[in-house]
Amino acid sequence: MASDNQLMGQFDLVGIPPAPRGVPQIEVTFDIDANGICHVTAKDKATGKTQNITITANGGLTKEQIEQMISKAERYAAHDRARRQLAEERNSSELNIAFALDQMALWKYVDQKDRDRINSLVMDLRKGLANSNASLENIKARNAMLQKAVMECRRIEYQQAAAARAVKH
Repeated sequence: MASDNQLMGQFDLVGIPPAPRGVPQIEVTFDIDANGICHVTAKDKATGKTQNITITANGGLTKEQIEQMISKAERYAAHDRARRQLAEERNSSELNIAFALDQMALWKYVDQKDRDRINSLVMDLRKGLANSNASLENIKARNAMLQKAVMECRRIEYQQAAAARAVKH
């Protein structure tokens, strides 16, 4: 996790127009040469804005400290993997909530009962996300139920819209 890393340097990619979460696409490249010099480039794909930083090795860590860090990383690898999976599922859930709400705003043919079900599933998933002790399996299950319900409503919307177009012709 990022909180476990040692900060080597930082920069801000500025000049990106405001956009909803998950929309900006930032391409980040890390290049570390044989001398331990790290070149980092971040580029916003939409605007082409680029920011660079070069971080030189300052010898801040002793060989013993590096070995301790490697040993600790190996010892906690499974725990770190589980934390990463949970963080990824939480992010996926947040994106799916936003997608569900965006879709509902566009629907013309989905009835109120189905909309209420989506809203209920969104609230349930948000409740799970608010619980810092929620398990990966719990959040995955809630997220999957929301995804399934949204897909079903999208199918209904598509079929009803097609039927309405057929009646007009």
